[in-house]
Amino acid sequence: MKYWQSFPAFPKSSLTVYQVKNLKTKPTDDEILILYSLYKQAMVGDINIDKPGVTDPKGKAKWEAWETRKGMSKADAMAAYIKHAKELFGKYGQ
Repeated sequence: MKYWQSFPAFPKSSLTVYQVKNLKTKPTDDEILILYSLYKQAMVGDINIDKPGVTDPKGKAKWEAWETRKGMSKADAMAAYIKHAKELFGKYGQ
């Protein structure tokens, strides 16, 4: 059994990464980065790639968001991801 399968709500809620584009109102960049960082921490764990340079501001922002989750367990990241996803759907509608 894969680790994430012990959290039945996670696979369904992880679709949120793709459903964010279909919300009635677009979440802020910061809200999207939070969702991204929690997803990466839940699926990969601590950041394991080099920080992009100044020529890649989007990649740098993603890296910095994920890096803030360093040390957070995958289980805690999954729970936080689900909570944040529900908040976004409540705030912006589906």
